[in-house]
Amino acid sequence: MSHQPTDPGDAFAELGRIKLGETGLDDVLQRVAELAKRTLDAPVEVSVTLVRNGTGHTAAFTDDLARDMDERQYAQGRGPCLDAAASGDILPVPDLSTEDRWPDWAERGVKAGVGSSVSIGLPVQDAVVGALNVYARAPHAFDDDTITVLETFAAYAAVALANAQLYDSTATLARQMQEAMANRAVIEQAKGIIMAERRCTPGEAFTILAKVSQDSNRKVRDVAQALVDRAAGER
Repeated sequence: MSHQPTDPGDAFAELGRIKLGETGLDDVLQRVAELAKRTLDAPVEVSVTLVRNGTGHTAAFTDDLARDMDERQYAQGRGPCLDAAASGDILPVPDLSTEDRWPDWAERGVKAGVGSSVSIGLPVQDAVVGALNVYARAPHAFDDDTITVLETFAAYAAVALANAQLYDSTATLARQMQEAMANRAVIEQAKGIIMAERRCTPGEAFTILAKVSQDSNRKVRDVAQALVDRAAGER
Protein backbone atom coordinates (compact mmCIF):
# COMPACT_ATOMS: atom_id res chain seq x y z
CA MET A 1 0.00 0.00 0.00
CA SER A 2 1.39 3.40 -1.00
CA HIS A 3 1.96 6.11 1.57
CA GLN A 4 2.41 9.85 1.51
CA PRO A 5 6.08 10.45 2.38
CA THR A 6 7.04 13.04 4.98
CA ASP A 7 8.87 16.06 3.62
CA PRO A 8 12.58 15.76 4.55
CA GLY A 9 12.60 19.32 5.88
CA ASP A 10 9.74 18.52 8.25
CA ALA A 11 11.49 15.33 9.36
CA PHE A 12 14.75 17.14 10.07
CA ALA A 13 12.87 19.86 11.96
CA GLU A 14 11.24 17.17 14.09
CA LEU A 15 14.64 15.67 14.84
CA GLY A 16 15.92 19.11 15.77
CA ARG A 17 13.23 19.42 18.44
CA ILE A 18 14.49 16.36 20.28
CA LYS A 19 16.35 17.36 23.45
CA LEU A 20 19.37 15.09 23.33
CA GLY A 21 20.27 15.70 26.95
CA GLU A 22 16.82 14.59 28.11
CA THR A 23 16.17 11.68 25.73
CA GLY A 24 17.80 8.25 25.86
CA LEU A 25 20.04 7.21 22.98
CA ASP A 26 17.86 4.25 21.98
CA ASP A 27 14.78 6.50 21.86
CA VAL A 28 16.58 9.03 19.65
CA LEU A 29 17.84 6.33 17.29
CA GLN A 30 14.37 4.80 17.09
CA ARG A 31 12.97 8.18 16.11
CA VAL A 32 15.69 8.57 13.46
CA ALA A 33 14.81 5.17 12.00
CA GLU A 34 11.07 5.88 11.95
CA LEU A 35 11.44 9.29 10.34
CA ALA A 36 13.87 7.98 7.73
CA LYS A 37 11.31 5.32 6.80
CA ARG A 38 8.50 7.87 6.56
CA THR A 39 10.57 10.22 4.40
CA LEU A 40 11.30 7.81 1.54
CA ASP A 41 8.88 7.23 -1.33
CA ALA A 42 9.64 3.51 -1.61
CA PRO A 43 8.49 1.03 1.06
CA VAL A 44 11.53 0.43 3.23
CA GLU A 45 12.53 -0.80 6.66
CA VAL A 46 15.27 0.93 8.62
CA SER A 47 17.67 -0.07 11.38
CA VAL A 48 20.58 1.45 13.27
CA THR A 49 23.61 -0.71 14.01
CA LEU A 50 26.00 0.11 16.85
CA VAL A 51 29.34 -1.67 17.15
CA ARG A 52 31.31 -1.73 20.40
CA ASN A 53 34.59 -3.65 20.71
CA GLY A 54 33.89 -5.44 17.43
CA THR A 55 30.44 -6.66 18.49
CA GLY A 56 27.40 -5.32 16.67
CA HIS A 57 23.84 -4.96 17.86
CA THR A 58 20.73 -3.33 16.44
CA ALA A 59 19.79 -0.38 18.63
CA ALA A 60 16.67 0.61 16.66
CA PHE A 61 14.57 -0.90 13.88
CA THR A 62 11.23 -0.29 12.20
CA ASP A 63 10.45 -3.95 11.45
CA ASP A 64 11.75 -7.42 12.26
CA LEU A 65 12.95 -7.71 8.65
CA ALA A 66 15.57 -5.00 9.18
CA ARG A 67 16.68 -6.44 12.51
CA ASP A 68 16.95 -9.95 11.03
CA MET A 69 19.03 -8.69 8.10
CA ASP A 70 21.38 -7.01 10.58
CA GLU A 71 21.63 -10.00 12.89
CA ARG A 72 22.54 -12.28 10.01
CA GLN A 73 25.60 -10.10 9.52
CA TYR A 74 26.49 -10.15 13.22
CA ALA A 75 26.35 -13.94 13.19
CA GLN A 76 28.67 -14.12 10.17
CA GLY A 77 30.92 -11.29 11.33
CA ARG A 78 30.65 -9.50 7.98
CA GLY A 79 28.20 -7.59 5.83
CA PRO A 80 27.41 -4.08 4.61
CA CYS A 81 26.23 -2.66 7.93
CA LEU A 82 29.35 -3.87 9.78
CA ASP A 83 31.68 -2.72 7.00
CA ALA A 84 29.96 0.68 6.80
CA ALA A 85 30.18 1.08 10.58
CA ALA A 86 33.90 0.24 10.55
CA SER A 87 34.82 2.45 7.60
CA GLY A 88 32.25 5.26 7.81
CA ASP A 89 31.55 4.70 4.12
CA ILE A 90 28.28 4.47 2.20
CA LEU A 91 27.75 0.89 1.01
CA PRO A 92 24.84 0.44 -1.39
CA VAL A 93 23.65 -2.97 -2.51
CA PRO A 94 21.64 -2.15 -5.66
CA ASP A 95 20.38 -5.69 -6.26
CA LEU A 96 20.70 -8.46 -3.69
CA SER A 97 20.07 -11.12 -6.33
CA THR A 98 23.39 -10.28 -8.02
CA GLU A 99 25.38 -9.29 -4.91
CA ASP A 100 28.70 -11.20 -4.64
CA ARG A 101 30.51 -9.37 -1.80
CA TRP A 102 28.33 -10.97 0.88
CA PRO A 103 26.68 -13.87 -0.97
CA ASP A 104 25.24 -15.78 2.02
CA TRP A 105 23.71 -12.66 3.52
CA ALA A 106 22.36 -11.55 0.12
CA GLU A 107 20.78 -14.95 -0.53
CA ARG A 108 19.07 -14.80 2.85
CA GLY A 109 17.79 -11.32 2.01
CA VAL A 110 16.37 -12.36 -1.35
CA LYS A 111 14.47 -15.20 0.31
CA ALA A 112 13.08 -12.67 2.81
CA GLY A 113 11.92 -10.43 -0.03
CA VAL A 114 14.64 -7.75 0.10
CA GLY A 115 15.62 -6.31 -3.28
CA SER A 116 18.19 -3.66 -2.38
CA SER A 117 19.79 -1.95 0.60
CA VAL A 118 22.11 0.83 1.62
CA SER A 119 24.21 1.16 4.78
CA ILE A 120 25.65 4.53 5.75
CA GLY A 121 28.43 4.69 8.32
CA LEU A 122 27.77 7.12 11.14
CA PRO A 123 30.41 9.89 10.86
CA VAL A 124 31.88 9.35 14.31
CA GLN A 125 35.04 7.56 15.40
CA ASP A 126 35.13 6.51 19.03
CA ALA A 127 34.70 3.47 21.24
CA VAL A 128 31.33 2.93 19.56
CA VAL A 129 30.67 3.22 15.83
CA GLY A 130 27.59 2.42 13.81
CA ALA A 131 25.58 2.56 10.61
CA LEU A 132 22.14 3.52 9.37
CA ASN A 133 20.73 0.65 7.31
CA VAL A 134 17.80 0.84 4.89
CA TYR A 135 16.24 -2.22 3.23
CA ALA A 136 13.85 -1.98 0.28
CA ARG A 137 11.68 -4.63 -1.32
CA ALA A 138 12.53 -3.46 -4.83
CA PRO A 139 15.97 -3.57 -6.48
CA HIS A 140 17.68 -0.27 -7.29
CA ALA A 141 15.53 1.65 -4.79
CA PHE A 142 18.18 4.19 -3.76
CA ASP A 143 19.25 6.96 -6.11
CA ASP A 144 21.79 9.67 -5.31
CA ASP A 145 19.18 12.10 -3.97
CA THR A 146 17.75 9.46 -1.64
CA ILE A 147 21.20 8.61 -0.30
CA THR A 148 21.89 12.32 0.30
CA VAL A 149 18.75 12.55 2.43
CA LEU A 150 19.72 9.40 4.33
CA GLU A 151 23.18 10.85 5.01
CA THR A 152 21.50 13.64 6.97
CA PHE A 153 19.64 11.10 9.10
CA ALA A 154 22.92 9.25 9.67
CA ALA A 155 24.62 12.48 10.70
CA TYR A 156 21.88 13.17 13.25
CA ALA A 157 22.20 9.64 14.64
CA ALA A 158 25.95 10.26 14.95
CA VAL A 159 25.34 13.48 16.91
CA ALA A 160 23.04 11.59 19.28
CA LEU A 161 25.66 8.85 19.70
CA ALA A 162 28.46 11.34 20.35
CA ASN A 163 26.25 13.19 22.84
CA ALA A 164 25.48 9.95 24.68
CA GLN A 165 29.17 9.02 24.81
CA LEU A 166 30.06 12.46 26.14
CA TYR A 167 27.34 12.22 28.79
CA ASP A 168 28.53 8.74 29.81
CA SER A 169 32.16 9.85 30.11
CA THR A 170 31.19 12.98 32.04
CA ALA A 171 28.94 11.00 34.38
CA THR A 172 31.71 8.46 34.94
CA LEU A 173 34.21 11.21 35.75
CA ALA A 174 31.76 12.85 38.16
CA ARG A 175 31.12 9.52 39.90
CA GLN A 176 34.85 8.85 40.22
CA MET A 177 35.40 12.33 41.68
CA GLN A 178 32.59 11.79 44.19
CA GLU A 179 34.09 8.47 45.24
CA ALA A 180 37.54 10.03 45.58
CA MET A 181 36.14 12.87 47.71
CA ALA A 182 34.25 10.38 49.91
CA ASN A 183 37.41 8.30 50.33
CA ARG A 184 39.44 11.37 51.21
CA ALA A 185 36.83 12.46 53.76
CA VAL A 186 36.79 9.15 55.64
CA ILE A 187 40.60 8.97 55.62
CA GLU A 188 40.80 12.47 57.07
CA GLN A 189 38.30 11.45 59.77
CA ALA A 190 40.38 8.40 60.63
CA LYS A 191 43.54 10.47 60.78
CA GLY A 192 41.83 12.84 63.18
CA ILE A 193 40.89 9.95 65.45
CA ILE A 194 44.45 8.58 65.46
CA MET A 195 45.91 12.05 66.10
CA ALA A 196 43.62 12.49 69.10
CA GLU A 197 44.39 9.04 70.50
CA ARG A 198 48.15 9.03 69.92
CA ARG A 199 48.96 12.75 70.02
CA CYS A 200 50.74 12.51 66.68
CA THR A 201 51.04 14.60 63.52
CA PRO A 202 48.82 14.16 60.40
CA GLY A 203 51.73 12.53 58.57
CA GLU A 204 52.33 10.07 61.38
CA ALA A 205 48.61 9.27 61.53
CA PHE A 206 48.55 8.42 57.86
CA THR A 207 51.66 6.26 58.22
CA ILE A 208 49.83 4.27 60.90
CA LEU A 209 46.83 3.84 58.61
CA ALA A 210 49.05 2.74 55.75
CA LYS A 211 50.84 0.15 57.92
CA VAL A 212 47.57 -1.34 59.15
CA SER A 213 46.40 -1.45 55.53
CA GLN A 214 49.55 -3.30 54.47
CA ASP A 215 49.54 -5.71 57.40
CA SER A 216 45.85 -6.60 56.97
CA ASN A 217 45.89 -6.59 53.16
CA ARG A 218 43.01 -4.11 53.05
CA LYS A 219 42.63 -0.79 51.30
CA VAL A 220 43.52 2.32 53.29
CA ARG A 221 39.97 3.56 52.75
CA ASP A 222 38.51 0.35 54.26
CA VAL A 223 40.84 0.54 57.28
CA ALA A 224 39.86 4.19 57.77
CA GLN A 225 36.13 3.38 57.51
CA ALA A 226 36.44 0.60 60.10
CA LEU A 227 38.20 2.99 62.47
CA VAL A 228 35.54 5.66 62.00
CA ASP A 229 32.76 3.11 62.50
CA ARG A 230 34.40 1.84 65.69
CA ALA A 231 34.73 5.36 67.07
CA ALA A 232 31.11 6.11 66.22
CA GLY A 233 30.00 2.95 68.00
CA GLU A 234 31.98 3.83 71.11
CA ARG A 235 30.33 7.26 71.20
